[in-house]
Formats: sequence, structure tokens, C-alpha cells
Amino acid sequence: MLFSHLPNIIKGRLNLNSDIVVSGISTDTRIISGSSNEVFVALKGKRDGHDYAKTAWDKGVRNFILEKELALPNSNILLVDNCLDALQKIGEYHRKHFDIPIIGITGSNGKTTVKEWLSTILAKKFYVVKSPKSYNSQIGVPLSLLEIENMHDIGVFEAGISQKGEMRNLARMISPTFGIFTNIGQAHSHGFSSTREKLQEKLQLFASAGKVLFRKDTQYFELIEEELGNKKISWSLKEDADYNVEWGDETIRVGKLNFNVEFQSKTHLENLTHSIITALEMGLNQEQIQRGIDLIEIVPMRLELKKGINGSYILDDSYNNDEVGLKVALDYLESHKQNENRTLILSDILQSGKPDDELYQHVAKMLREKKINRLIGVGPQISAANANFPDNSLFFINTDNLLKNLPAFQDEMIVVKGARDFELEKVVKRLEKTSHGTVLEVNFESLQHNLSQYQVRIKPETKLMVMVKANAYGSGILEVANFLQHQRVDMLGVAYLDEAIQLRKNGINIPIMIMNPHIESFEQFERYDLQAEVFSLAHLDRLLKDTKHHPKIHLKIDTGMHRLGFSYETINDLIEKLKLNPNVKVEGIFTHFSSADSSIQDDFTTKQAQVFEEVYERLTNALGYQPIKHACNSAGIVRWPQYHFDMVRLGIGLHGFDPTNKLQLRHSSQLKSIVSQIQEVKTGETVGYGRKGKVERASKIAIIPIGYEDGYLRIFGNGNAKMSINRSLCPTIGNICMDMTMLDVTDANVKEGDEVIVFGSEPSIQDLAKWAGTIPYEILTNVSNRVKRIFISE
Repeated sequence: MLFSHLPNIIKGRLNLNSDIVVSGISTDTRIISGSSNEVFVALKGKRDGHDYAKTAWDKGVRNFILEKELALPNSNILLVDNCLDALQKIGEYHRKHFDIPIIGITGSNGKTTVKEWLSTILAKKFYVVKSPKSYNSQIGVPLSLLEIENMHDIGVFEAGISQKGEMRNLARMISPTFGIFTNIGQAHSHGFSSTREKLQEKLQLFASAGKVLFRKDTQYFELIEEELGNKKISWSLKEDADYNVEWGDETIRVGKLNFNVEFQSKTHLENLTHSIITALEMGLNQEQIQRGIDLIEIVPMRLELKKGINGSYILDDSYNNDEVGLKVALDYLESHKQNENRTLILSDILQSGKPDDELYQHVAKMLREKKINRLIGVGPQISAANANFPDNSLFFINTDNLLKNLPAFQDEMIVVKGARDFELEKVVKRLEKTSHGTVLEVNFESLQHNLSQYQVRIKPETKLMVMVKANAYGSGILEVANFLQHQRVDMLGVAYLDEAIQLRKNGINIPIMIMNPHIESFEQFERYDLQAEVFSLAHLDRLLKDTKHHPKIHLKIDTGMHRLGFSYETINDLIEKLKLNPNVKVEGIFTHFSSADSSIQDDFTTKQAQVFEEVYERLTNALGYQPIKHACNSAGIVRWPQYHFDMVRLGIGLHGFDPTNKLQLRHSSQLKSIVSQIQEVKTGETVGYGRKGKVERASKIAIIPIGYEDGYLRIFGNGNAKMSINRSLCPTIGNICMDMTMLDVTDANVKEGDEVIVFGSEPSIQDLAKWAGTIPYEILTNVSNRVKRIFISE
């Protein structure tokens, strides 16, 4: 469509500078391409998109949908009443131009899995368009619908809601011809008064659908039947339904048709059953469906960021490949600034529906926009299209050929994107930094969820500092800091100067405060634009001796914690020194609440706040200006909103630990290992150093490659802790070794190579803390740096 056509879709006032054909719509300047044919929509959410319109303009965008007039020279501007409504109307308009089957999926869980698996199966007959990642929101759905093109035969889109009134807009936009209702659960229940109300809201998606598939043998069947009437198509394991289903050992039987599967989990079997029956309804035969199932694995439908060789990082998305997924992976790069050199390893894009020339011309354009420095193509199709790509590109006919001639990599961000047939996971393994089988998985979606839980509790004008000291509480300082910068937090906090310099050298440019600076020379602070905590008169005197360098400082006031800070008795002396040295820039004044999480200490916290406010007033009167005022930590953000002041400091809460027990946070980390060996041990024999693990019966002992050097404490030995293998909790036996731990797996179904959960959902970090008689902070920060970190994005 032309930009000048938009007023026909959306009511608004058009200011046309030079008409263009709209090539894409963006709502986020962090991933915007900067194309002159791109339209930026200024959405209002946690942040106002209008504040970033100039950033979009600076990047080359000249087309805007806004709610208020802004000075954006030589631009096409459409002024509307509501930008979100405008975006949704554009998505709805685009959807209505395609007369193809559209499958809409909703439910409390399983939407994304069903969408991905069903799309894989349907691709055996159709050219499929689907929602990228989990784009199922009020913003994600219209952006997903804009991906529909003329060559597509069928669409698969998911719809998610969190409160009443949201589904109506999604239903209008998607307008599905066929529906899948996965299930109803506790997700987002706080937005509804009852299960019935939530169910009724979700089922609004299917107002235009001719048929809706759901599982009959559930407790909410009668509610669904009441709402759907003749539209319903049911399946069941134990009741008479439209499709009678049996789950056997590695089989799913639907009616008279048998399908071979590799899954055991009931959740996976349920999701796959939805997919199989929908494919049958769409006209696929048994052979086509089975070929699709054979391409499905229980692989993480996520991007994984891993440390690679020679200072490189690997963004691993080696199990699927399409244009939309490629764009998502390249957009993701924008949140990682530590390596500016970017290489893409890309296999043939299969089942695109486009002629190869057109397809790879579009891919080449995408790589230019995302500033990819080098392409390594794998496969006959992309190799044949080599003329579309820069001269430094390399092409290999297959993955084995690439592995035999693997080029050098140094300090790069390497994106690996491939169709499953190409087995690019072999390339990832070659490029990964060598480590043992124990890994710490850090989930960026969980970090984002937790961050949002705190952001909604502070006012828009209140700044947010996030602590990334102690290697970001064990999670990885560079990666977490990059994530937080991408989320536009206002400030980062570290403990020491070297941590801050490391961040600056790796692309972190937002303000950084050093909580415990060892001041020998302030030249480093000024050079790297860092802010220092100053906590005593002697500390301040050392600063004042350096007459050339005066960095921004934060004065810490000790109001009763007695860890660091100016005591109440020294405030007059502090004021005198500051008056004599007006060139010292006080950026902030702060204190720390020692017991903000404890209701029985509320009187003490109140007293701390009163002392702090008095001292702050005395200092600002002396300074003649008002530095940033901050006091609240993670617990204080929740329990003491009256003391949020100008800024709050988020720490352990980001990682899923809420000292107040008032939030619904997600643990961001999971520590995993593998079974290296299983030994048969006879009755009466012993296990480990000191023969502490005595075997009272013939036993199976699993050796796990994690020990106290990895942060798994010696106190966990001799049955004091457990690890999970195939959902069985297996106790330790014998002493914990430096590099290994032994588990008693006699009563569990375990084999060598099986995955081991050291902590995650079960056992949790809280479980380990309880077993060790410590706090979760220590368990998380104790994970050794030699344990490989993998950063995942769902």
C-alpha cells in the first residue's frame, strides 16, 4: 500500500511530503531497519514511542504514525487519535485481502508449541505463514498478520490475553476460519473474576471460525460446548468424541490412523494431537502428517546465546529457518553490543514459496539493513544465488563441506540459522567454547518478566537502577547488562571499578555507579564516564586531592545499617567540605534499608527513611540543587512505594527472588549437567573420599560432572541434597568432590548421557539454600565462572 492510502484505513490527518510504498511497520527503534519505506508507529506503553520518533528519524525513517505533532523534517506523517488502534486497523485491513484458511490458536498454555508443530506439519502440503516467536499480543498480532504474502496458502496465528476485553480486538484482526483451543489454566487468572469469565473471553477469538478443535475429556467441556455450539470438533482419550485418540508407547492413534512419535510427556502428546487433527481437517493425508511429525523434535523453540571460541558469541537458532525467523534472530542482535563484527551462517531457506532470486535478494537486503559483515551460506540454493551477496561471502554445498573448511572467527557475533535438514548444530558444537557438561541456562524472557513486575510498581518519572555486581548475581555480567541496556533501564550498579570498565569496553553506554570504589586515581572514572559512591570523609578527602578529575559522585548516608556511609554525626563536616569544593558534582544521595522486606522491622525502616530525608534536605540546602534521591532495594520497591523518591535499585528481584513474597516472579536460571557414568556398587561397599558413602544394598551410582569448584557446596554431600533426573529426585552419596558428585539412582530410570537438573523448578534454588542452611543469593552467586552460561530467548 502507499502511505497516502493509510487515511482510507485509519481516520487521521495526513501531512504528505513524498509518497512511498510501505515496505514494513516498526514500533521499536532498537530493531528498526532505517529503510526510507518503513513506517514508525509511536505506541504508548511503559515508554512513550513519541520520545523515540527522533531516534527513528536519525536512523533514516521518514514515515510516521503519531498522536501528536513532532518536528520531523521531510517526513510523511499521519496524525491519529490512537496509534495502537491504527496499527491494529492496518493489520486487520491487510488480513482481509487474503482469502486463505487462517488457523487461530488460543488457550492458557501450549499456544506457541502447537503453532510451531502444526506449521511444520502443514508445510508438507502448503506454504505456511505463522506468528513469529510468541507474537500473540495486542501489538504482536497485527505485526504478525502483516507477514502474509500472496504466495502463502495457509496461516497459523496465536492469540494471548491477560485481562477482560482484550480478545475482541485480536479476533477482529485474525478473523480465523478454523480454531484450536489448547486448554485453560492459571496463567493470567488475576485478570478475571472466574474460570468461566476467562474461558468466555478466550473463545471470542472464534466468532468467525467455522470449526473449533478442543479436547473433550476436560472439566470445562460443558462450558466450551455451551459457548461453541455446532462449531465444536472434539477429541478425547476416554469419551466418545469426533476424534477418538489413543496414546501408546511412541504412538498416537487418531481414529484408525497410527502416527509414530518420539514423545512421552502428556503435555507434548496433547499438543501434537491438536496438531495432527488440525492437519487432517486441513486435508493432509497420513503420509504427509507423518513426514511432518518426523521433523519435530523436543528442541528449544528459542534463541540460545553461547560463548564461542576466540572471544566470539554464538546466537544459535540452528533448528528452523524461514524469512520471519531470520528477521527475529537478526533483530535480537540489537540487544547485544559486545561484538560489532557480525557473521551469519545461513542454510537454504526451504518452503518459502518464493523464486530463489526474489528470496535471496530479500535476504541480502535484510543483511545490509542489519549490518551483517559476513555471510556463510550452506546449501545448493543459497550457493547458486551467491551473486546477490557481498564479495567476502563464503558458500558451501553442505554442512560437512563447511566443517572441513571452517573459516577463522575472532571477536564476532555468529548467528547460526538453519533448516533442520542441514544439521547446523554440528557447526555450533565446533564453535562453542570448550567446557564440561555442566551449564547454567539464563532465560531472558524470565528476566524481562521480572523486570516488568517491578517497573509497573514505580511511577514513569522514577528512574530504575539495576545491580549487575557479582557477575550479575552469577548470571553473566556482560550478557545481562546488554539485556538491561536494550530494555532501557536508567542506570547500572556494580561493586568495583574493573567491572564497570569491562562493561564500557563491551558496548554498555548507560550510566554506571560503582558501589565500592577503591580510589587511587579518578582519571579512570572520568575517562569511562563512571559515577562513584563516596561513603566517608576520608573517602571524600582522597577525591578532593585529585584536583584534575572530578567524576560524578553519589553520597551514601548510613541511616542504621552500619555497612558503609556517612554517619549522622559527620553530616556537618560533609556539608562544610562540599561548600569549600563547589566543583564536586554530587549526582545522587542515597541510603540502604537493612530490613525493607521484614514487617516486624517496619518501625526501623520508617526511622531510617526519616533520618535520610532530614539529611537529604540539609545537604541539598547546602548544595543549592537536588541530586538524585534513592533508597529502595528490591523489597523496598514492593513494600515502600512512599520511599521510591527519584530512583529505585533493583537487585536479586530481577533474578526471580522476591523477599516480600508478593510478586509472581520467575526464576531466571537453571543449572544443568549430565550423567557421565553409572556404576554398579555392591552391598557394603563405599563411595567417594573418606569412604563416607556406605551402600546398604546393591545400588546404581551416577557420576555427575559438577563439584565444589563449580560452586556445588561440600555440605550437599552424603544425602544432604538431591538432583533431578527424568523427574526423579536422586540423593547425593559420599562427599562432594572438586569436579564430580555422585548420586544414588538405584530407584530411578537413569542412563548415561541423561540430563540432570541441579537446580531449576525442582529442586529449586530455595531447596538448595534450605539444605545448605544459607540464602538463595549465595547459591546463585556461587556458580563458578568455569560453568558455561547459555542465554536463551523463547
